[in-house]
Amino acid sequence: MSGTWPLYSTHAARALDARATQVLGGDPYVLMQRAGLAAWQHLLLHWPEAQRIVVVCGPGSNGGDGYVLARHAHRAGRRVDVVHLPAHVPGNPVAQRACTDYVAGGGQVTLFNGALPKADVVVDALFGIGLSRAPEREVRALIEAINAQAAPVFALDVPSGVDADKGCAPGAAVLATRTLQFIVRHAGLYTGDALEYTGELALEELDVPAAAFDSVQIEAALLGHDALARWLLPRRRNTHKGESGHVLCIGGDEGSGGAIALCAEAALRTGAGLVSVATRPVNVAPLLARRPEAMVRAVESTDDLAPLIARARVIAVGPGLGQGEWSSALFLHAVRSAKPLVLDADALNLRASSPFPLDDAILTPHPGEAARLLECTSADVQRDRFAAAHAIAQRHGCVVVLKGAGTVVAAPGETPRVIDAGNPGMAVGGMGDVLTGIIAALRAQGLSAFDAASAGALLHALAGDAVAWDGQRGLLPSDLFAHLRRLSNP
Repeated sequence: MSGTWPLYSTHAARALDARATQVLGGDPYVLMQRAGLAAWQHLLLHWPEAQRIVVVCGPGSNGGDGYVLARHAHRAGRRVDVVHLPAHVPGNPVAQRACTDYVAGGGQVTLFNGALPKADVVVDALFGIGLSRAPEREVRALIEAINAQAAPVFALDVPSGVDADKGCAPGAAVLATRTLQFIVRHAGLYTGDALEYTGELALEELDVPAAAFDSVQIEAALLGHDALARWLLPRRRNTHKGESGHVLCIGGDEGSGGAIALCAEAALRTGAGLVSVATRPVNVAPLLARRPEAMVRAVESTDDLAPLIARARVIAVGPGLGQGEWSSALFLHAVRSAKPLVLDADALNLRASSPFPLDDAILTPHPGEAARLLECTSADVQRDRFAAAHAIAQRHGCVVVLKGAGTVVAAPGETPRVIDAGNPGMAVGGMGDVLTGIIAALRAQGLSAFDAASAGALLHALAGDAVAWDGQRGLLPSDLFAHLRRLSNP
């Protein structure tokens, strides 16, 4: 599927490693040699002038990959220092074989003494996927030494200390400049705190036969730019505005009119045929002056709201809504309408205490809002973003867009999706209001809730990246509008 790549759990990665070994004749050293050679070639590609190479090896297969890389570097005439902890002698026969071959070729191995030798590149071959807990004292000191030196760091498969399933770092973790994954992309490396540690991510499939992947379940799907094309199809020549859907945006309590204005304009820029806004009377004139294409109505009670809901195809609730009596009344009326919903911001806070079922809804929480929905802390959410998104989807029976670095889109019975776009400049107030309007517009144009949430999150992130070409700091949510129209027409 163009623009979409499978992501795997560490359990699946280990199963694939074992299968690949069998397909390749049963000798695990064959695959280790391929990994080490691929890593050496990757190092040469990105740091061709590097003469002093330090390889930090652990006791397992990841360390074995490091010994193979070191052997190739030594043969190429580079100065190579392999460093390991006293307790980190190779712990399995395959890694021991790689170490023996390296030493037999004249390579040197030294014990870590508190500091690393000077290097042009440091290779992290400590643990790979083999560590999912906080590193202990000696390992922590070695990781801190890797991070303290000035050379770029090249991680093999996974930066040591990062949980490749959950996307968190439970303790000290290697800050890599580049990470080369082997055979599969690891789900946890594309979301949350892991993105602080991986640097540039790449994949080397090691020529593993396709048969090894048969019946191996994927953990998630990674969505890139080209994935948009399968959802945003050209419109037919004889279309009319009704076919593109009618979005009703509800929000904008007094003092928060800008939020609902951003939501409404985002829905228009993403192709909704009609956009209505239900808001406080004080917001009507400013909103009409800003965007006359929106049909803005002053709403003081649910009696004012009812006819607007009746005409809408999709309802976006939450931007600037507030949590007072006016806000709660409008929220409950929208939820009871049985219309497709997109809930954000204050609507999520109201939802956390609302007993009413959601028949057809998309929730778009950031980690703090997700924590309120799950009655936990935002740190709990960030420790395992996949589990948090899944738990919200199951508890509320709806689609969930868990925002943040590596946005996760989840729904009951669906394989989660991860957005491979977005940047730190988008961490600014109002960005979520724009996302709400985008998703609502795509839902109104006929996409399923899961696809609208996925395509909307991807479109939003790509527009943010387009703006960031001029710099991330100072990026505004309204800056995305100029790019939404172009990106909505792939």
